Amino acid sequence: MSDQLRPRRSVLYMPAANERALEKAKSIPADAIILDLEDAVAPDAKVEARSHAVAAASSGEYGHREMTIRCNGLDTPWGADDLAAAATSGAASVVIPKVASVSHLDDVSARLDAAGAPSTMTIWAMVETPTAIFDVRALAAHPRVTVLVMGTNDLLKELRCESDPMRSALVPHLSTALLGAREAGKVILDGVYNDVRNPDGFLAEAQHGRLLGFDGKTLIHPSQVEPTNDVWSPTAEAVAYAQRVIEAFDEAVAEGRGVITVDGRMIENLHVDNARRVLAVDAAIRSMG
Repeated sequence: MSDQLRPRRSVLYMPAANERALEKAKSIPADAIILDLEDAVAPDAKVEARSHAVAAASSGEYGHREMTIRCNGLDTPWGADDLAAAATSGAASVVIPKVASVSHLDDVSARLDAAGAPSTMTIWAMVETPTAIFDVRALAAHPRVTVLVMGTNDLLKELRCESDPMRSALVPHLSTALLGAREAGKVILDGVYNDVRNPDGFLAEAQHGRLLGFDGKTLIHPSQVEPTNDVWSPTAEAVAYAQRVIEAFDEAVAEGRGVITVDGRMIENLHVDNARRVLAVDAAIRSMG
């Protein structure tokens, strides 16, 4: 399975200081877990949280879930040690907050290598400042970056704007980040929704993120996982239509016909490509069991 097709519909932040939460995460149907050492952990619990995160990432007890560790920034007392510990933890990736530049990513990558990280360990770069938005093409193109993660709360703060249900103030910046990710062929995740008591509002924002083109969404509560998986999974109708498109295309090629229609709609190569992606995503999700 290619990295882009790996399901990352639901990516759940779990506070690494909370052992009960880490145990619960083993049964939550999230596609990926971010073991958080940063915002969700108090300063006096940082060192203990680090050891919990390493133990969880190396345990092999989380099934198909992609395990990542969000480190504290290198400008904090904990960041360098977080990276060194994560490097050999068995985590697939490190999540780096407030990525500021390509040189920042180079520094992170060099520190991972120096600490013995495998070449397969990648970086998920958080885009949450105006500087990151301006430089998103270069950040997305970094060879060790596989995923961009929108930090929408911090971005709102930095922009001094407010968010309405359609996220009007953020859409231009979300779209810019999406363009950077797509140009570089990388995955991009939507930011979190804060009001865990408002499932309707959450669902609307998840659907909005899907329509914008995000590959999935970062989450702060287990109750948000299953709705997110539903939003980012192809529907049975979409899969059936994709199959009809592929069958019609193959039949037209075999017969030498240049005009293809399905359900009365003209089909071009781009529709065939989209259909193949729908089927590939559906297959990748099903393969997770």
